[in-house]
Amino acid sequence: MTELFDSSVYARRISQAALAAASAGLSGLVIGTGPELAYLTGSWISSHERLTALVIPAAAQPVIVAPAVDRSDLAHSALPELDVDLSGWVDGDDPHQLVVDALGEDGPVALGSSLTADHVLKIQEKLGERKTVLATSALKELFMRKDADEIEQLRLAGRAIDAVHAEVPGLLRAGRTEAEVAADLEKLILAEHDVVDFIIVGSGPNGADPHHSFSDRELNEHEPVVIDIGGTYGVGYHSDCTRTYVVGGTEGVAEEFTGLYQVLFDAQEAACAAVRPGVTAESIDQIARDHIAAAGYGEYYIHRTGHGIGLSTHEEPFIMAGNDLVLEEGMAFSVEPGIYLPGKFGARIEDILTVTAEGAEYLTRQPRVLQ
Repeated sequence: MTELFDSSVYARRISQAALAAASAGLSGLVIGTGPELAYLTGSWISSHERLTALVIPAAAQPVIVAPAVDRSDLAHSALPELDVDLSGWVDGDDPHQLVVDALGEDGPVALGSSLTADHVLKIQEKLGERKTVLATSALKELFMRKDADEIEQLRLAGRAIDAVHAEVPGLLRAGRTEAEVAADLEKLILAEHDVVDFIIVGSGPNGADPHHSFSDRELNEHEPVVIDIGGTYGVGYHSDCTRTYVVGGTEGVAEEFTGLYQVLFDAQEAACAAVRPGVTAESIDQIARDHIAAAGYGEYYIHRTGHGIGLSTHEEPFIMAGNDLVLEEGMAFSVEPGIYLPGKFGARIEDILTVTAEGAEYLTRQPRVLQ
């Protein structure tokens, strides 16, 4: 990614992260490369097996520990304009000790979710008896509640994937293979996004596999096809949207499928309508699940109802049973119930929503009726 927010955005986020650490009774945070680092600095640096880490002490100067061979990549971020010290290292140095030195005072430390086990174990060894916890918990509120700039990025990403879905009916013709459709989708996604994240083209019985990608199977007239696609847009925010189509139009499609699809449509619509501040994540899941179960398809709904989205395609909040998280304004996530009959067909409808002060805003807007 080369696009960035203004450096003041990242400065504010680092400050908020330090405050969150202090509030949680932590001496500091250690954040590895990936979406968490990109959120805080705009950097998508990849230093492979070498350690790159942003150290945010609760009450001291932030430090970026980075290998000398990859240091120039930091220029493609907001770091040169931020009040963050650089602690460079070369092969043969001990970068894990540099991390611990930057943390300073005693106390528990939160480690970022993208740090690999080899780095985690070495940092823990250097920390001795100091407790380590997962930074995701300490930073959950910061990452989950999107600010206005982030919502706008997700809104634009939603428009981009809407433009791709608008072209899908023209791609689905009997005799074409899933792979041929996927090749067309790749071009369409790249025309609207910076990167293709994933493509699912599940025709007929392949649609009953929620994580099927695509194959050489040929499409048949009047059979359903699940199209789930996403890409990376702008500063690094993701799109994700699923629609289910019928090859050659809806006339002639099996009544069993149209009935199933109407159940799914109603379930997704009811779940989306219930999104607002103050309700729990699990309650949204339950609304969709109860509707589908009442129609006799409960055993064929085999995944959670949704996932958060931002700089990661899948992140908190997860819309699933057992998650009593209370939804708040600024949270963004998918609502995507599905019904899958093994050996026959499947269907899924997915939209991205953000919680507003009074309800929710759809960030994807392509028609959900069967096309």
